[in-house]
Parts: sequence; structure tokens; C-alpha cells
Amino acid sequence: KMLRRVLCTMLFVGALPSLAEVSQGHISVVLLGATGDLAKKYLWQGLFQLYMDQVSSGHSFTFHGAALTALEPGQRLMFDVLKKLACPPDESPNRCAVLKDQFLKLSQYHQLKTAENYTVLNREIETLLRQERLKEAGRIFYFSVPPFVYTEIARHINSSCRPAPGAWLRVVLEKPFGHDLESAQQLAAELSSFFREEEMYRVDHYLGKQAVAHILPFRDQNRQFLDPIWNQHHVERVEIVLKETVDAKGRTSFYEQYGVIRDVLQNHLTEALMFLTMELPANMSRAEEVLQRKLEAFQSLRGLEKTSAVLGQYQAYASQVQEELQKAQDYISTTPTFAGVLIHSDSLRWEGVPFLLTSGKALDERVGYVRVLFKNRAYCTQRETLRDAGHSHCKAKQIIFYIGHGTLNTPAVLVSKNLFRPVMPEGSWREAVGHSDVQIFGQPLSDYYMYSPVKERDAYSVLISNIYHGRKDFFITTENLLASWAFWTPLLDSISHQTPRLYPGGVENQHLLDLEMVSGEVAFTVAEPVELLNPNRQMPSDYKTIQSKFRQSPLVSAWSEDLISQLASDIEKTASRTVAHSGQFHLALSGGSSPVVLFQRLARHHYAFPWKHTHIWLVDERCVPLTDSESNFFNLHKHLLQSVRVPYFNIHPMPVHLNQRLCVEEDRGTELYAKEIMALVANASFDLVLLGVGTDGHTASLFPQSEIGLEGAQTVVLTESPVKPHQRMSFSLPLINKARQVFVLVLGKGKHEITTLVSRVGHEPRKWPVSGVSPSSGQLVWYVDYEALLG
Repeated sequence: KMLRRVLCTMLFVGALPSLAEVSQGHISVVLLGATGDLAKKYLWQGLFQLYMDQVSSGHSFTFHGAALTALEPGQRLMFDVLKKLACPPDESPNRCAVLKDQFLKLSQYHQLKTAENYTVLNREIETLLRQERLKEAGRIFYFSVPPFVYTEIARHINSSCRPAPGAWLRVVLEKPFGHDLESAQQLAAELSSFFREEEMYRVDHYLGKQAVAHILPFRDQNRQFLDPIWNQHHVERVEIVLKETVDAKGRTSFYEQYGVIRDVLQNHLTEALMFLTMELPANMSRAEEVLQRKLEAFQSLRGLEKTSAVLGQYQAYASQVQEELQKAQDYISTTPTFAGVLIHSDSLRWEGVPFLLTSGKALDERVGYVRVLFKNRAYCTQRETLRDAGHSHCKAKQIIFYIGHGTLNTPAVLVSKNLFRPVMPEGSWREAVGHSDVQIFGQPLSDYYMYSPVKERDAYSVLISNIYHGRKDFFITTENLLASWAFWTPLLDSISHQTPRLYPGGVENQHLLDLEMVSGEVAFTVAEPVELLNPNRQMPSDYKTIQSKFRQSPLVSAWSEDLISQLASDIEKTASRTVAHSGQFHLALSGGSSPVVLFQRLARHHYAFPWKHTHIWLVDERCVPLTDSESNFFNLHKHLLQSVRVPYFNIHPMPVHLNQRLCVEEDRGTELYAKEIMALVANASFDLVLLGVGTDGHTASLFPQSEIGLEGAQTVVLTESPVKPHQRMSFSLPLINKARQVFVLVLGKGKHEITTLVSRVGHEPRKWPVSGVSPSSGQLVWYVDYEALLG
């Protein structure tokens, strides 16, 4: 009758209203990994805080610590932790002593190793409920264990440890949730076979940090001030930063697998980014609406490229890896311990605003913050010292969500006095008074309205409370998780072999990790000192662009980044020369993934390109609406056209969608495009045609084993692709071969086999359509990167 004795004692000390209310429902909390580091540092304290907060809520509790350790040693380890639990400073010593004593009595240890162990635990919970005549409200299972055992534990809970019908189940999962998109999808699929989506609570403890958790409420409560300025016209940039002074010593095994981007940016900093960029729902209390808006914010993010990130590694990391993981002395790790990533959103609100996410180990200070810096168009003629901070238009205007540590050493929300006085909830946040001479971002605290929490709470205490209340918007849903990995995985793949910049660590880093943002890309502002360079590492820049012959035509080859730079320059030179000679430039572009990086390069670096006099045509198109993400025109628009000033009447999408149907022969879309070409392009001879090569040797949308478009008078044809969407519209080979110049772009290891094959075959377009590309009176140039050329 242990539970009844506890309840009666609580009634006696006045903590509970009545036994009837207590017995409204019982909650069993099971902490798996109860003797591990996370449990010792945060989780037991968080569960004790939940008990203190909710002891009068009408629910009764029992707490079950569980691990693989046998009963006696496990029990001893767990109760050593429980004895050290502390009450918050504002709790009276007497009440604290009683609550702690009761919490210990309500807590017990279980060895959970086999399926039988889970059955026994379930039987014990049911017996307790029956003996105490309690109705079950629900069960919480907190997985403080490595993700590789999630599936096995999930199977046991689902088969023998679910609560009775009518009671809820909440399963709490700790990161990492996968290593990339594919592994996250696999883990999500496995878990979804045992639990429903509403039963799973994926923890990102940064969502429990008080400053981060207040971003959305702050935006909601200050809509009157923020609505006019929370957009691209007023925000200059946003910084989301988490710096640490500690290194990865003792954690190199984890870090070698994950690195700083997977450890911090893909989850903690990305979640803060979502809170800033998402559109606010009308009703913030509806969790499903908040989560939907977060997903929409993910979908508006522009894809990341290699040039979106800079990477660093503190100098001692390599030797720590060698020592801890018994690696050879010549082992070279490319794992980043520092990263700065530049992110853009293509939403109407945020288009053009740079979001800089930065994190690293062995830096100069421990601090975390989210800083929104506003544009300042004012110029003040008189000296700033003559002005009151609240009325000075020339001082920086910013909103800072200060996560903790650093100069302030407390969570805080700061708003420049020359912006507005914010609305803050009185019960939970209070205005800081008696500002010292401390400076934040070069300004004294007196320049800000500063608020700090009335009661500081650990992130895990906040999250455990939200689990108890079923607040799903503080957790990562499966859709949210997969959207994040879909966004980050392409960048992680592209930098997997990139050598990070070495930095000494601590204050000695000085300017070495300073960043600059130019033309949508991010780079270090200063060169890496020679003394830090590892003489054994070979840098991609050691290789220069090489030129020779490929299929009797000029070949340009380099690392992909240099190759794209060269190709973009060559296209611009061709365009400028042609416009100077004839007044206009007709450029025909292929679809597919390879040209995307070229489009972005042209948009961000070639400001002298004669776009005003350029006509843009499509070499081929998928038979889908032009607004479909599968459409070649959609990608051309997204990555190039919306960023450059091409007159809209100079843009010529293929007419694949006529009369509300796609590529129907009777609609004569091919004839319409052919007539448009004949009317505008002299002799139907394009100034430049850009092509790619498929792994099967197709080019444009001309495919092997098909004679369509290989010869004859027809200039634009309908073809059939072996992959979906099957129907395509394409230039014919005779039209391509009338061009003055044809550039063929081939990128990536996946194209090595076909590149080697095509280099050896003759003119066999029926087998390999690209082998039929041979301009009758123009020039063909091959642009092939080292990976495609050399494998």
C-alpha cells in the first residue's frame, strides 16, 4: 500500500486537495537508461520537478527507473542519483523534504533486458492500479538509450507494456534521429510500425531553452510592432549561434560519426530558424497548425550548396581521435568541429535575407543566441552622445533571444529601445533593472529593453512538463524530422570529403574563423595561415583546369566547382561577343540536375551578363505543368530567372501544357515551338546550346533505342523516356547540330562509366544519342569534371 501511504502523507501536509481528486488517474513514468549520464545530469531532476509541479494536479504518479544492469547494483546506482536531487531556491525546506521523500518512495528500479522483463513490469503496474483502485491515465516511456536499441524496445513496449484502452501512451525519444535522410526514414518507418505519430515525442532539448521557447510567443504577443518590420524590407540579417569553449575530447567516437553540423545545426539551430521564419497561425494554441507552418517554412528554404558552408577543425582534434580511437599516426580526419552555414528562404517574407547558422567547439566563449539585426537607413548629423538611446535613430536596431551563458549568463530577451517596448508575459518574464556597464554587440545594456525569466528552468524540466501536458508543438514530428534531413543531407554529402580549415582553439583563433557573405555564398575572410596547414593533405585547389580533346572536340576538365566557374565565364564571354556582333543572344538550356549549379553561379557572380539582350529557350521539357517541381522550366526559374533581369518576352518555355492537357499530339505543341524558333532565331541556328549526358547516353530528351528526333526535318519532337514522367518534348538532333556552339556538361562519379564509353564509340546515335552531337558548322566543347572523367 505504498502509494496510498504517500497520498495520505501528502494530504496531511496540505499538498493535495482530496483523495477523490488524486485518484482521477494514475501516470506511470518509465525512464529507460535510468543510470546513464543524461538521466543523472538532467532527467531525474526534470521528473522530480514534474512531480513537485503536478502533485496537486489530480493525478497520482509512480516512477520506474530501468536499465540493463541487474536489480541490486542498478537499484544502488539509481538511488545514489535520487538522493542528490535538489529543490528550486523558492521552495520551502519543509515541503521540499517531504516531496523528495515521497518521490523516492514512489520510485523503483527494474532490469529491462528481455521480453519477459517488460511483461513483468506491465503486470506490476496493473497490480498496483488494481490494489489502489486507480484508473490509469497514461504511461510515459523515456528512451534515454542509444538509437540502435529503439526498435527492440519499441517492439517490447508495443507487445506487452501498453496501457489499458482509454489511457494514453507517450514515448519520448532522444537524438540522434538518424545520420542522414535515408537512415532517418528507416528509423521512422521502424518506429511507426509500433507507435502512432501522436504517441511519439522526439526531444530537441533546445526547444526547452527558455529564450528559444519564447520566440513564437514573443512574435505572437508583439504582432502589432513586428508585422510591419518582420520581413525582407526591414531585416538586414539573422544570426543563430551556439559557441562552446570545450573540445570533443572523450566524445570523438560520436563526433567522427556526426560532426558539428549533424550534432548542432541540423537540429538545435534549425529549429530556432523555423521559429523565426515560419508564418504565425491565427491560433497559436493549436499545435497542429504550428507544426504545419513549420513544415511550410522548411519547404521554402533554398537548397544548400558546397559554397553555402565553411568548415573548421581545431588543431588538437586529429591527435585526440588517434588516441581515443587507436588510429594510425597518419590518419586524417575531415570531421568538422566548426561550421558556418548561410541559409536563404525563398518565401515572400524572407527572400534575400541571409540567415547565418554558426557553431563550433574550442571557441573563445560559451554562449548561445539568436540575433535579428534590422536595416538602418538613418544618418544622424549630431553626435550620438547627445542623444538618449531610446530616441537615437542611428544606433543599431536589433532583437536578441539570448539563450544563455556568455556575458549575461542568463536567458534573456533584448529589444533595442529605438525599435519598440515589447509586450512580455508578467508572470514568467520580468524587466531587468540596474543595468551595469556590460555591453552586448557593442552597445550598453541601457540601450535595450531587457527581460529575463522570473524563474529559470532547466530545458529538460520544461520539456518533461510539455510531455505531461501533451504539447506536441515543442517536439519534432516525423514529417518535421524528414524535412530537416532532406534539407541538410545534400550539403552533408557534398562536403563529406572536404578538408576543413584548421584553427588553434580558444582565444588564439582571433580572425581565423571570421566569415563574409558575398553573392549568396559564405567564405572565410582571411586565408588559412601556412603554419596551420597539414603538409600531407592535398587540397582540391592544387589541381588546375586542364584542357585537351574528347571525341575530337575541345575538352575542359577540372574539379566541379572550378569547372562550373569556367563554364559560366565561357557562356558570358560568348553572350557578350554575340550581343556586340548581332544585338541579341539565343541560349538554349537543358534540364536535369547538372545545370542547377551553373544557373546559381550565373545568377550570383555574372552581373555583367547581357541578360537584357538574351533569349532563353528550353532544349527539352518534361510533360508536366510548368509549376511542377519536376519541370525543367520550374528549376530554371527557381535557380536563375527569378534572380536575373531577363525581359519576360525573351523567355520561351516549351508549350507542353495546352488546352488543359499535357503533350497531346493534336494540340501541336511541337509545331508551335518550332514556329516560334523559326520566327525569332535566324536560320534556327542557336548561338549556344547547353546539353547534358544521362547515364544511358541520352542527351536532351533523345533516348537510346528510339529513332525519334535523330534525323529528318522535324525540329521539335515528342519523345518517350524510360523513367517517369515518361512523356517529353525535345529539340531534335538536326536542330541541335545547327547551333553555332554546343557545350556538353558532365558532372559526378555516377557519369564516369558512360563518359568512358562515349569517349571510345563512334557516331552511333541510336545506341548513344549524345554520340550524334556534332554541329555542322559550329563548335562542340565538352565540360567534364574530374570525377566523371577519372572516376
